[in-house]
Amino acid sequence: MKFINPFIKKTRRTLIDMMLWKIGYYDDLKEYPKAPEDFSYPIPDKEVEEDKPRAVWINHSTFLIDINGVNILTDPIWSKRCSPCPFIGPKRRHRPPLELGDLPEIHIVLISHNHYDHLDKWTVLELHRRFNDILWLVPKGVKKWFFNLGITHVEELSWWEDIEIPAFNLRATAVPTQHFSGRSLFDGNRTLWAGWVVEFFKDRKHHKRLYFVGDTGYNPYDFKRIGERFGHMDLSLIPIGTYVPRKFMSPVHIEPKNAVRIHSEVGSKLSLGMHWKTFNLSDEPFHQPPWDLFHCLQHDGIDPLTFLAVEPGHEINW
Repeated sequence: MKFINPFIKKTRRTLIDMMLWKIGYYDDLKEYPKAPEDFSYPIPDKEVEEDKPRAVWINHSTFLIDINGVNILTDPIWSKRCSPCPFIGPKRRHRPPLELGDLPEIHIVLISHNHYDHLDKWTVLELHRRFNDILWLVPKGVKKWFFNLGITHVEELSWWEDIEIPAFNLRATAVPTQHFSGRSLFDGNRTLWAGWVVEFFKDRKHHKRLYFVGDTGYNPYDFKRIGERFGHMDLSLIPIGTYVPRKFMSPVHIEPKNAVRIHSEVGSKLSLGMHWKTFNLSDEPFHQPPWDLFHCLQHDGIDPLTFLAVEPGHEINW
């Protein structure tokens, strides 16, 4: 069985596609303004309140979410490289601001798909060794990978399926993204890719709603539907990097312009940028995504303080 994207024919990239990218076949014809060296994204200067929901960006697509005494990680990666081999492949550009040994007890981990920069074997095994009661929430087909590692506290969901977790007073729903999957040349799209909406309850009432987008290209259907179903998001974690060259990347990775569209279409009160700075996976300059994000928000008349590009280790209430 292979999974598909309903609104686009091809997303999976072959070795030939990668070679064509590297020799310039997909290069953008239009030059885009480069970020000035002295640009600094405006970040609100507020002290973090320990008794309120908190989020800290660790790196790439990894966030630590703390709410109502529940600690959640998204797509955790602490390895030096995002690669099947520890000696080759994209190498991290900065140390994690929070080491694995400094984490609080982790209760839930959200996995968006099985690419190496989102599902890191070494990190998964370390987390399982430290916190063997973690509940892993994964897209359809990914559970088998965990079972092969001896990790069985795993729930896998298809798009629009949800799971109630009474012990933590929350409900998690897998939602569509436009991406692809595979960890080798022979398992392309054999497992699903997904985003996650997590609804938290307090005193039997709805309290907060978190949206972890995962990796995605943009289409004018999925995110509007997510917004219509849930009404609004209190915090959205949205990719803003890995978008040049656009012709090559756009089917599966959004640029800041479409990150802003998703922010608006799901009614996000606060969004944080991810999927930039940690690994060099595309051709845009390393510090370009926050600059492009800032200008896209200004162009659309949206307050930049509602969609932040923070530095790794930055903690914020939501």
